[in-house]
Amino acid sequence: MPQTRVNRVSLARALSKLGMASRAQAAELITQGRVRIDGRVETNPGRFVNPDRTRIQIDGLAHERAPWRMIALNKPRQVVTTRSDPQGRTTVYDLLEDLDTRVVPIGRLDYSSNGLLLFTNDTRLANWLTDPGTKIVRRYVVTVRGELSDEAIRMLEAGVVDRGDTLKAATITLLKRSKRETHAMVELTEGKNREIRRMMQSSGHDVTRLTRVAFGGLELGRLASGKWREVSPQEARSAFPGAPMRGDRQG
Repeated sequence: MPQTRVNRVSLARALSKLGMASRAQAAELITQGRVRIDGRVETNPGRFVNPDRTRIQIDGLAHERAPWRMIALNKPRQVVTTRSDPQGRTTVYDLLEDLDTRVVPIGRLDYSSNGLLLFTNDTRLANWLTDPGTKIVRRYVVTVRGELSDEAIRMLEAGVVDRGDTLKAATITLLKRSKRETHAMVELTEGKNREIRRMMQSSGHDVTRLTRVAFGGLELGRLASGKWREVSPQEARSAFPGAPMRGDRQG
């Protein structure tokens, strides 16, 4: 397991990550001398800080950190994983409209995919979970057109190259196969952009349905489409052994 990186970011980014101001607003507040870190005025937006350990104030008011949260959403198809969409499409944040905490998605699901999507206000944990080096398993139920051969499965498990990226399934388990379509359980340990769709296309098969059913030890279960639920700290620790979580003692 890789070592956890120290969560150091620029002061401007820290204010943005904590929900205190946008990145542009933060830079302006800092250069105006309105921001203090650990009691001292800081006018350099690029100054590196650890937002988990640094006391930050704007105009003398300290940021009150929201309680730790993780959310599990069953993302429907034709919903984008972004805060706002210039095309006016439904976003995942439209589905979280009753949530009173600012959270970020842990990875993404593309517009045509559905299933388990996690959110948290613990950015250090989110970074750890999406780091390819942690090799957190994501599990998907995938339907493709045509009969996916044993040879194609071996090729996809060995790895294929697409547009300079090596795409590789950790495992592919057949669920149902016919001349018309194939259903399979696919496990990945990285989250490259549209990875399953691209690797299947490289073997001559178009994906017609893609559902993420598990992320690490967290499973989609019976969560209804478009609905979300809380994930407790205890459940998260059990699902992601060794993951750094806000409030844990850091070395």
